[in-house]
Amino acid sequence: MMNTTRYIHRTEVTSTNTYVKELLQAGVELPDITLVSADFQSGGRGQRGNSWESAKGENLTFSIVCHPHGIKACRQFVLSQAIALAVCDTVGEYIDHVTVKWPNDIYWHDRKLCGILIECTLSGDEIRDCIIGVGLNVNQTTFTSDAPNPVSLAQIIGFSLNRDMLLRGIADAFSTLYNQLQAGKADEIESAYKQRLYRREGFYRYQEPGGDEFDAEIVDVESSGHLVLSTQDGVIRKYEFKEVKFII
Repeated sequence: MMNTTRYIHRTEVTSTNTYVKELLQAGVELPDITLVSADFQSGGRGQRGNSWESAKGENLTFSIVCHPHGIKACRQFVLSQAIALAVCDTVGEYIDHVTVKWPNDIYWHDRKLCGILIECTLSGDEIRDCIIGVGLNVNQTTFTSDAPNPVSLAQIIGFSLNRDMLLRGIADAFSTLYNQLQAGKADEIESAYKQRLYRREGFYRYQEPGGDEFDAEIVDVESSGHLVLSTQDGVIRKYEFKEVKFII
């Protein structure tokens, strides 16, 4: 059965992920799929506590909450793949060269267009609630934080876009992929994700935290989310999130 998206909009929140968690903790029923958007996040977050810069009313900052059935905790990365594909496919209608930088940053060439933060709660060994936070640079043209390589759609194409149209496009794309996932088609989503990978082919430079730089190529992204690299001398290295850095 197709899910229809319920929309909730707020002018300002600390972060949409935090707002959704507060609603769930208060016992508010948020049906599968609910999308909460805000014009401004006073405390937007990225992966591992990083901040997310977003000018008020210029970009998309939103969270999608869903309650997947039968997805084991060890396979939760497929939800990350689904939202990354939804953003890529929607943004790809406006610009070329859109890829997913493992695990789930959306890139245009070598510049970051979108960040994604996923937080799941478990019931036993399965996912109960999944909150997917998305920050997409849309109409902001000046970035003042120390983020190394941000870019917006407006900077790329030269004019502002309708944020609501983009939001609903991403929501529709995610809903389609989510229903595929619930229908047992996770393998198709994983395959499509790998085809969208940033630096999918060829050798590039990487670095382990505090370690030396090395050249390697992407061999695989496992269902668990681990990135598998092969060095030029054929040594296989496997990494969890934040265990390796792309040198750009």
